[in-house]
Amino acid sequence: MYHFLQKFHSGWAYLALLLLVIAVANAILGFTSKKDFTAKDRKIALFALIGTHTQLLIGLILYFVSPLGKDAFGQMSNAALRLTSLEHPLINIIAIVLITIGWSKHKKLINSEAKFKTFAIFYGLGLLLILSRIPWNLWF
Repeated sequence: MYHFLQKFHSGWAYLALLLLVIAVANAILGFTSKKDFTAKDRKIALFALIGTHTQLLIGLILYFVSPLGKDAFGQMSNAALRLTSLEHPLINIIAIVLITIGWSKHKKLINSEAKFKTFAIFYGLGLLLILSRIPWNLWF
């Protein structure tokens, strides 16, 4: 089960990142072109939110069935193990919290420019944090 979850987590990451990149690009384009915020824009952001939350759930399950998660704090001296067992989960949880805050804040806003700006900032920060903590050497 561990190896299946590991492959699923890695594979779903491509989809989650693609959705997040599309949502950030859409928000930046919408903000800079001053277009109206439509249902399509809301759905793009919602799919990115769902994709990242699904990735989080898979990652949390994987973390608790993984041998790395059981001894996370005993591996602080090894940089590669520290990345996969502590930094990657912690920073990605923070990133998904930022994405969730962005989704929640947009619902209270009225004008399109503010909605696009909120998505660009919060989803963009979440994307940067996620990209900063991907174990690239294990991913390809």
